Amino acid sequence: MKPGLPTAMERPHFIGIGGAGMSGIAKILAQRGAQVAGSDSRGDSETAEALRAHGATVHGGHAADNLAADSTCVVVSSAIRADNPELARAAELGIPVVHRSDALAALMDGLRPIAVAGTHGKTTTTSMLAVSLSALGLDPSYAIGGDLDAPGSNAHHGEGDIFVAEADESDRTFHKYTPQVAIILNAELDHHANYASIDEIYESFETFVGKVVPGGTLVVAHGQEGAAEIARRVASKEGLTVVTYGEEEGADVRITKITPRGLTSEVTVILDGRMLTFTVSVPGRHYAHNAVAALAAGVALGIPAHNLASALGKYTGVKRRLQLKGEAAGVQVIDSYAHHPTEMTADLEAIRGAAGDSRILVVFQPHLFSRTQELGKEMGRSLALADASLVLDIYPAREDPIPGVTSELIIAAARAAGADVTAEHDKAAVADAIAGMAKPGDLVLTMGAGDVTDLGPAILARLSS
Repeated sequence: MKPGLPTAMERPHFIGIGGAGMSGIAKILAQRGAQVAGSDSRGDSETAEALRAHGATVHGGHAADNLAADSTCVVVSSAIRADNPELARAAELGIPVVHRSDALAALMDGLRPIAVAGTHGKTTTTSMLAVSLSALGLDPSYAIGGDLDAPGSNAHHGEGDIFVAEADESDRTFHKYTPQVAIILNAELDHHANYASIDEIYESFETFVGKVVPGGTLVVAHGQEGAAEIARRVASKEGLTVVTYGEEEGADVRITKITPRGLTSEVTVILDGRMLTFTVSVPGRHYAHNAVAALAAGVALGIPAHNLASALGKYTGVKRRLQLKGEAAGVQVIDSYAHHPTEMTADLEAIRGAAGDSRILVVFQPHLFSRTQELGKEMGRSLALADASLVLDIYPAREDPIPGVTSELIIAAARAAGADVTAEHDKAAVADAIAGMAKPGDLVLTMGAGDVTDLGPAILARLSS
């Protein structure tokens, strides 16, 4: 066994091994020498094949027989329902059940963790750190909520002493981590199934900051209301250094200029009294801020700022974060994971800044009934930034329908804001609909956290024909 493999995870079984967070932990365990097995609804996915390439056994579908009797633990996420047959089988066999956050916390033990939390841009910021630290030869371990490029590139077991992890606040599981550096991008009311109020969210982030090791650092956005409130609440915590970043006066790492250059940006900051300019290879102010958060976190670990700034330029994007899927008939198709109004607005503003006079056409799939119920009007207003949009039915993920909550909530708000929006209930009809709308020079954005991402290739194929 390689160093750092917990004994209880020598033969882990993952229920839902193909999930973004689960697959990363499974990959790291396999790289450390564990005999990894698991099940997923899509046993033939690219993620499943990538895990098999690392020696993992991946079953398609969920069944009690998938669980080997000699498994040392069963790893689950918050999305796994209590009636899952493999969970029932684990109870019969007396096999301990471990939440994925506990598994990730165990993998970080003994290393120098950076935990990236908050809204919005966790995956991007974590990816920027993983890529830049790797470019500097530090070989970090990392676990990201999305693939960098190829399937299975969301995680890595490195030989270095740094572990970069995306820390999910949605279900409070980020309380399990004890980072040396914590990043909080912002805090907004979201994850309505788990938080009843913004004050509950603030309290949850306070608990997260309380887990930072003595002598550690909190990197937090300056000028963002939620982040500023958290910084105020933890200001008196002993043994904690708070580093703020942003464009406003008073930020410890001050962004003085963001210059758009097509699908990239040039960012200038003042850090420790010195001016530093570097390139961010994704467009938009939001992503520039993510890069500066990554810069501040790396400096907190003792990495020279000029080296890290240069290495950040190696980051060229992550799958589903304004990812160019291709071009056909003079039309570019770009994929966006944005599903919260703030993310939607940030991505649409970034694309608008890069598009010039080109039209932006959006295919938007709302994610979760609870989120649509609480934020549907704001989503609709965000869509007003596009020239025209198709809105699909709600992607339910782990939720059951809520009476009266449909995509019509978003569509009505979008139209009230002056947007050109059309409801599309048949995903199979989207490619034809976009082909009928798009003209050479247009940009098409598939947007949402569900399976809307699958439509990009179909749109490109239809445009080509």
